[in-house]
This record gives sequence, C-alpha cells and structure tokens, in this order.
Amino acid sequence: MGYRDIYKESNEQAEERFSLVMERIAEIAEETDVPEKFDDYFKKTAAFLLQLKNVSEKAEKDTLKDASLTECEKQNAGFYDDIKAENYGKSYGNPTYAVEKLGEEYGQILSALYAECRKRITDAYAAKKMNVTITAELFVEIYNYFEDKEGIDKTAIEQAVYWYFHDYSEVFVENQIREMIDPVDSLYKNIIMKADLSELSYLYQYGFYIGKNELGIAEFLNQLSEEEIQSMADTYTEGYRIGFEITGKDIKKKKTVQIHYQIGFERMIRAAIQNFEKIGLQATISREPSSSFNNRGGSKRGAYATSVNRQYDFDHKEDKAFYFDKAFVERRLEVLRTVFEQHKIQAAEHGGPAVLEVFGEEPFSPEKKDAAIHYHDRQQELVVYNASMSGQITNEYIKGEERSFTIIAYPIPEIGDKFKKIFAETVVINTLDYAKYQKMQQCIIDVLDTGTKVHITGRGGNRTDLTVAFHPLTDPDKQTIFENCVADVNIPVGEVFTSPVLAGTNGTLHVSEVFLNGLQYLDLEVVFKDGMIESYNCGNFADEAQNKAYIRDNILMRHETLPMGEFAIGTNTTAYRMAKEYQIGAKLPILIAEKTGPHFAVGDTCYSHAEDTAVYNPNGKEIIARDNEKSLLRKEDMSKAYFNCHTDITIPYDELGAITVIRPDGSTSDIIRDGLFQVEGAEELNEPLLNY
Repeated sequence: MGYRDIYKESNEQAEERFSLVMERIAEIAEETDVPEKFDDYFKKTAAFLLQLKNVSEKAEKDTLKDASLTECEKQNAGFYDDIKAENYGKSYGNPTYAVEKLGEEYGQILSALYAECRKRITDAYAAKKMNVTITAELFVEIYNYFEDKEGIDKTAIEQAVYWYFHDYSEVFVENQIREMIDPVDSLYKNIIMKADLSELSYLYQYGFYIGKNELGIAEFLNQLSEEEIQSMADTYTEGYRIGFEITGKDIKKKKTVQIHYQIGFERMIRAAIQNFEKIGLQATISREPSSSFNNRGGSKRGAYATSVNRQYDFDHKEDKAFYFDKAFVERRLEVLRTVFEQHKIQAAEHGGPAVLEVFGEEPFSPEKKDAAIHYHDRQQELVVYNASMSGQITNEYIKGEERSFTIIAYPIPEIGDKFKKIFAETVVINTLDYAKYQKMQQCIIDVLDTGTKVHITGRGGNRTDLTVAFHPLTDPDKQTIFENCVADVNIPVGEVFTSPVLAGTNGTLHVSEVFLNGLQYLDLEVVFKDGMIESYNCGNFADEAQNKAYIRDNILMRHETLPMGEFAIGTNTTAYRMAKEYQIGAKLPILIAEKTGPHFAVGDTCYSHAEDTAVYNPNGKEIIARDNEKSLLRKEDMSKAYFNCHTDITIPYDELGAITVIRPDGSTSDIIRDGLFQVEGAEELNEPLLNY
C-alpha cells in the first residue's frame, strides 16, 4: 500500500461533497447576499478556498510536482502573502483588523475561521480532500447564517464551530496518530526520497511557506559533499541508537522512528532515513499542527517551515477557546484512546522521535492583543487536564520505559551573513570528542556526589541566589546523583544533570535574557520554595500582570506552579565561545544553550515515565536521582505526578558568580567561581572561556 492508497477511500467518499461545496463557494465569491461590512471578508475567504480547490485537484492527479519554479513561487505567494508582516495590518487573519472591520461581536470568530481555513493548505497539497471538504462546509454553513434576512444568529454560529471540532475529532486525531506511527502515511517521506533535490522547486510540494531560510538551507546543503552530508546524518542517527543502548532498551522491538525536521534539510534527512532503515527502523513524518484542534503552542514538530509571521501564530494559539469545554475534552480523549487501540500494534512498535531543530531567527517578543481570543480560567484548567490525560493515554500505547529520542540543532540563514561559518562551527560542536568530555564531567560529578546541596549565585547584575537539594547516597561506591551526559539523545555533548529533591530547594533564579520555545524573555526571575515555583516575573512588558500572564502561559504551561525537575551544569564552553564570537547567544536553541552554563528545568524530570528503569553512568554507578516528590505520586495518582512539560532556563557563564557544593559537615567546594571551572581534571573547559 502506498501513501495515496490510505486516503483513496476517504477522497472518494468526499468527492460529491467536495464538488457541491466548491460550487457554492464559487457563487459566494461573486454574490453580495450578506451585510455590506461582511462582504469583503466572505469574498476573500471564498477566493482563498477556491485556490485550495485548484491545488487539491492537482494533488489528487499527482501533477503538482510538474510545476515550474516560477509557478510554484507564485502559488506560494498567493497562499501566504496575506499574513506576512508587511500585509498583516489589513489581513482578516489579524484579530485586531478583523474586529475593527467586522465588529466586536463577530470579528474574533471570523478571524479564527479564516485561520482554520488557512490550515487546510497542507491538506490540499497532501491530497486529503476530506479535510478540505469539511472546513469548506463549515465556511458555507457560517456564511448562510450571515445571509439570513431575519438577522444573524450568533449562537448558531458559535454552535457550528463547536460541533465542527466535536464531530470531526476522529478525523483530526486519526490524521495525527497515523502520521506519527504509520510509515506509509507520509507525503513528506515521498518528497525526501523521490524528489530531485537539486531542483529547488521540490520545496513547494509541501504546501508550507517557503522563504529565504528554506531555500537557503537547501541550496547550501546541495553544495556539501556526500561525505559531509553522511557525517551529519550519522551523528543524528547514532545519537538515537545510542540512546536505546545506554538506557538498556531493546531497539530491535521497534519498527518506526518519527523524524522532525526543518524543510530544506532533505539531503541530510534522506541519508538519515537510509541509516535508520539499516538498523530496522522505518521513518514516519508528520506535519506541524493542521488545525487549532491539535495546536501545540509555539513548538515546531513534524515537518515544518520558518513561520511566515510569528505574531499571527501567537494571535491564534488559543483559538480552541471557541470550543474548548469539558465535554469536548472528554470527547477528544475518548477518540484518542479509540484510535490508539485501533493502531496499538504499530504504537507499541514506535521508537520515539528523532528531532532536528534549527536556530537563528530574530528573537521574538509578541504583542498580546485584546482582540485575540484567550482561554478563561476554567479553560486554563482544562488545558492542563487535557495535556495530562493525553500524556497518560499516549504512554499506555507508546511506553515511556521502552522508547527513546534524540535531538540535534543547526543554524538557518536568518542568523546572519556569517551563516556558513556558524554552520561549520555547529557541525564541529555536534561532533566534539565525547570521551574527553565524559572524563572531565566525571571529575565534576565526583565532587558533586560529596555534597547534600549546591548553592548557585549570580554576578554583574544577575540576582540568582538559589540552593538546590540533592538525593542522599546510601552506597557511594555503587551510586551517583548526577548523570554524565555526552552526545547521545541530547546532541551536542556537555552537561551533568540530576533531579533535585524539592524540599530544601529554595531561592531566586534570574537571567537577563533568554530565548525559550521561540519566545524572548527579558529580566526573567523565578522564585522557588521547597522546589516549587512560588512567584515569577519578567521585563518584557510595562504591565506586570501582562508579564506574569506571558510566563504562566508559555513557561508554566498554564499550571499554577511547577517543580524544579532538573538541575544541570553545562560544560560545552566551545558552544559558549561560538555564541560570544558571533553574538548569537539569544538565538541559540535551548538544546545548545543549556550546555553553556547551569540550567534549571521547570516541569517533569528528565526521567519522566521511565523512573523505574535503572540508568547507569559509564563508570558503572547507578544514577539514583530519577524521582522527586511529585513524580513519586505516580504510585498513587498518575494525574498528580506529571505536568507534561519541561523547560530549561540557563544562566550564562558570564552572569554566574559561583556554583558551590555544600557537604554534610559544612565544608564546601566550588564547581565554578567567577564563571570559570574550579574542579581538578576539568581545567581544559576554561580554555574557550579565556580565549574568545
């Protein structure tokens, strides 16, 4: 069975509905049967949907790949120019403009409808006609309410949106799960393996916005030798394989691996897919969220492109608020379990994600708009509940103790005119001698293991003053508190980490600037009491309440509080030097940034859902700090044990005063003092710090 065979039946079922709804939309594009102020909105949205019709029909005939580069560029611009920053002020995708033109009563929901229609672009390119059809039918249904001569029924419009997402939960969830675990269900895999990658028109077969980053990466990789490409792919896939090996998990039980990547990296990903096949794994590739239904917030996963407009993404990240209630959540969870049950064999054989991240975008601090819809308090609670229960269901079918992952990162052209040099340096950083780091990190761990806690302070305006409590060692000859992390699941090398004891972990974490999950934070401060976040603030906005809401929504993930799930000391001073030399510190992904100083994760531990699996350092000692007081609650109530988030916050070396180990007898030893490592055997780590 091929990719197109999966959707042949549903496309045939949708054919008549598709034809009828598009005929009606063609009429809407020409008629004037709604109140004047809504006429422009419906005509423009109808014209957009007719563009989708054209692409859907070509995709079904498999003729999109025959288009010239000029034709592809024109089509891409036709889909995305409207929401580009320079045009966004007069786009119905902008809730502020929509409310201004359409009124407060209907502007919000019509802007959300417009955004949902836009989510069908990738469906059209993937020849998923049913998905395009159901959204087009929703548009027509809502149009009908506006042409009612007896008056517009707002409640009916809201109900139409609600029941659309409720009734089609199976469609959205089925797409999401199948793309994750079924190697056949992947248009994108077909593109990677079969397209002529030397002809950049292939990039436009995805349906994503194709900008300078996508074109620049693809063009740059085409200049690299086969040996260079293969080396990059080997680093990536070996990290995944070793992740299973070092945790004692049997990779032979697995048949699939989910690949996440930035469009433009196809040459590397093709080599990676071939590598995975050699070890018995078929690649699956999903896409970034295809609806508000499965919007993940700011994270980029699956196959993804650089955002055409991050403010647009931010404005619509809570569009679920139009339909997100308890009944809907329970319906979604029911469907999620049903779909997993239908595909339980494939789910059990799924090995987990292999992630390629990118960095280099300009730091983004969004404008929070009153016109954009936001979750109310009860919905905030439901977001947390939905995430928790979804995580539990997923873990039942794709067991945490049996899966692994890997993550690697590369820069994109947006990072600046020194892109090629930064890329070359990143390749070096990703392939640093893990044995050398392993040895130096073990020296650091040996000192840390003598303590019961550690005291971290800032300098030069950094207000950090924080004590982190450690798990006690009952058998120091066989046990350790910290994991010696080299280049396996988290590439590049460079950290030692532990799960702190919450009781006794107290104080203030402060950093002047940090870039987390695609968002910039200025003067970020988080206060802990017994390991739990007690208060927080930042300096992004003039209004304190807005600052706190920004942190709560995007770091706490709408939880009232989170535990400190990880304390780590990054040792990749080479990466730090690179960031300083090219002045790209704010643009580093957390994957690399966390290796350039001590970092503190809020949320779950690094061992989430796998705490009972014994983990050992290369020296044979068991890492006993896999739990904390929250994760231990899984033995009583799973919903209280996990928060389904993990966000690392790093203090850079130049803001770090000291990291000091405190022993039971009160004696101390510095790990770092005034930004430099003080541990015997780890002196080499200071060379990049002293020579940048």
